[in-house]
Amino acid sequence: MTRRPLSRRTLLKGLGASLALPPLEMMQARDVSTAPQRLCCIFQPNGVYPKAWDVAGVGKDFQLSPILSPLQDLMGEFSVVSGLDNLGKGHVQLTGSFLTGKQITHQRNGVSLDQQVAAKVGHATPLSSVILGTEPPRQGIASGEPIAYANTVSWSSETTRVSPEINPQVAFDRLFRDRTGPEARKEALRRRSVLDLVLDDAKSLRRKAGSVDQAKLDEYLESVREVEVRLEKTMNPPEPEWTPTEKPEMMDRPGPGLPRDKQTHLRLMMDLMLLAFWTDTTRVGTLMTAHGFSRQNFSFLDGVTSDHHGMSHHKEKDDLVAEYTRVSQWYVENVAYLLGRMKAVKEGDGTLLSNSVVLYGSGMKDGNGHIKNNLPLLVAGQAGGKIRTGEHVRCDKGTPHSNLLHTLGLALGLENETFNGVSTGVVDQLVV
Repeated sequence: MTRRPLSRRTLLKGLGASLALPPLEMMQARDVSTAPQRLCCIFQPNGVYPKAWDVAGVGKDFQLSPILSPLQDLMGEFSVVSGLDNLGKGHVQLTGSFLTGKQITHQRNGVSLDQQVAAKVGHATPLSSVILGTEPPRQGIASGEPIAYANTVSWSSETTRVSPEINPQVAFDRLFRDRTGPEARKEALRRRSVLDLVLDDAKSLRRKAGSVDQAKLDEYLESVREVEVRLEKTMNPPEPEWTPTEKPEMMDRPGPGLPRDKQTHLRLMMDLMLLAFWTDTTRVGTLMTAHGFSRQNFSFLDGVTSDHHGMSHHKEKDDLVAEYTRVSQWYVENVAYLLGRMKAVKEGDGTLLSNSVVLYGSGMKDGNGHIKNNLPLLVAGQAGGKIRTGEHVRCDKGTPHSNLLHTLGLALGLENETFNGVSTGVVDQLVV
């Protein structure tokens, strides 16, 4: 295993004292010639019409379906994965299990793939991960579970959800505002002192709370700890491990509020994700293209009049099937846009796409009946040579979706024997 070079600023620390080290061989400059791996997870709600998604042929000899046809120019850069089954029922649970592989039970889930990878590699970048979205959170109950659980697919602990940022300007500022200047450090010190007071009060309150309130406070404290980590990186920024080989094309700061046009909004978030990877601001990104119980209107598409959730319960009616298929195709058009942009960024002998792995799909196959078997999934990018693409990978019937999550996690450096204790192996056809 390659050892990480030691920082020249490393100090020997003892009680109340620190001592600088002399120059050591292990303090040699970091190798910045090898591009880092990135993980990009893209969730689409409400499933797809199976006959319009499923591809013909297996292995390298397959033909794209109508929904996947926008990916034609990217053949070889992705694999379609079929035969994987999810856990849970209804929109809420099937959204919650998309990146955890587990069923939400008694308001508890597993840690999602993105957050597991972020915990592994997040020390190297200003932000350990970024979670973006386009649709405001919703409240209520569905199938016995809070609809709020479908606001996100990212879980940092069994009880802690990580909510997506849906405002492009706020996301831009969080990603790219100055973190090294005196004003940024002064603000970080002020916020850290406030957090210290908040944490003391919260911990004191937790000792007096019941089990339900303790769980809520744990979720709150976890989010506070995330802020603490960000502030610490402002005060003591990590040394860069990677310098982009192509100068990033900085985008203009988005305007305030949410764009009215859905495509403008979604592509803004995709552009932010691309730039975050390109500048090595983060190596882990998750995009909720919409809420897991989305009722968004797609009347801006020709021939579409229903909301997305409504058309997903199509009952095999031709008009609703046509609308459902068109919306799914629209989502894939936007995924093709992001993959194309990632492929255009050169990184040494590869590209941003070839050094990444992108997981795209939905937590259910068909919204009509909330079918959870044979999920619609594709994997793009080679994770720096760890993942095989360009095939239709058909898994054995009954293979858990968590096997794919386990496969991608191992390719990105996780060392778990199983994924959240529910996987039964790996998807061998994807492993190089």
